[in-house]
Amino acid sequence: MAIEVVPYTEAWTDAVRAFNRRMEEGGVHWRWYESPVDAWVPKEGDQRTWREHHLAIEDGEWVRGAFALKPHEFRCRGEDRTVTDWQGPITEGILSRRYNTLGLRLIRDMLKKYPLLYSWGHGGLEQPMLEMLRRLGWQLHGTPFCLAVVRPFRFLRQNAYLRGTPARRFALDLLAFSGLGGLGLKLLHAALRVRGGGAPAAEAEPFSEFGSWADELWESCRDEYALIAYRDAATMNLLLKDGHWPPAIKLRVRRDGHTLGWVAVLDTPMEGDVRFGDCRVGSVIDALARPEDAGSVVAAAVQFLKQRGVDLIFSNQAHPAWVAAFAAQGFVNLPDRRIFAASPELTKALEPFEKAGGGLHLTNMDGHGPMRM
Repeated sequence: MAIEVVPYTEAWTDAVRAFNRRMEEGGVHWRWYESPVDAWVPKEGDQRTWREHHLAIEDGEWVRGAFALKPHEFRCRGEDRTVTDWQGPITEGILSRRYNTLGLRLIRDMLKKYPLLYSWGHGGLEQPMLEMLRRLGWQLHGTPFCLAVVRPFRFLRQNAYLRGTPARRFALDLLAFSGLGGLGLKLLHAALRVRGGGAPAAEAEPFSEFGSWADELWESCRDEYALIAYRDAATMNLLLKDGHWPPAIKLRVRRDGHTLGWVAVLDTPMEGDVRFGDCRVGSVIDALARPEDAGSVVAAAVQFLKQRGVDLIFSNQAHPAWVAAFAAQGFVNLPDRRIFAASPELTKALEPFEKAGGGLHLTNMDGHGPMRM
């Protein structure tokens, strides 16, 4: 097979649609974007981050695979470096053994374009993709999933992931209607809050655009982390633009008039979600503060979401100070649910990784972004 990796342009939209049909007919739920213009951060000029899409074309006609890259300027051990997240690759290797090695070829193509490459996700260390990356010399670093149940009855009755079998549904319904499940969850979160020690109070105020105050915050805390994506005002106004994906509520967190940080949250009423069913889900998708102020910023965000009436709150975090901040609010932190995979060149830039791994500031906004939009 003669396969060439090319940028995704309008000329390939019909071929991408045909690729998606073949995947659907083969029983595969993965699809690729049917527009070459990125729905989140298209490249439109001089900006610190964007997303670009590439296709694997066979014989100048057939799309056999695809991937997206999100280059972003980072502070990496006190220096500005372009570090890139990748999404995919999706290939027809799922459908045909003929394309079994195409995914590996596409990863190598990504590395040629952007050697400081990473991916954050994968759902746990047991994933086959991670085993391949480990063999290629990538560094794998586990990070937790932080979860708090706010309204136990609705959580027990609506959470689709936990209610996967008739026996589980019966058990969860019994816990919900008896009140035992609600009591147990409340006691669990209360005990975790006591153990976590809480955090000093702060006020959260919604805002529309990041201003000069956000630049001052960025300058004051950027070198407190071993690896952190640029979160200056211009970059955040691009990533969290009102009226675009994601539909985030942005909160400026202050105490006595002094800005401690900011946080971006979602309040999402789910409908038939594979994990959360019909729960109303609160999530903390991005935040910035000095590590010592993370506790107050998280506390303000959690209180804001609780007042809106969400059923549960979750967040993906990497830095120990932010993980501890969620623990101080009574969250259950489930380890190694999201894996940071760093290319050999990025691992080298972070050496010694054993120390740098404890200084990674990663949130959902450092991940792939929307899928199939």
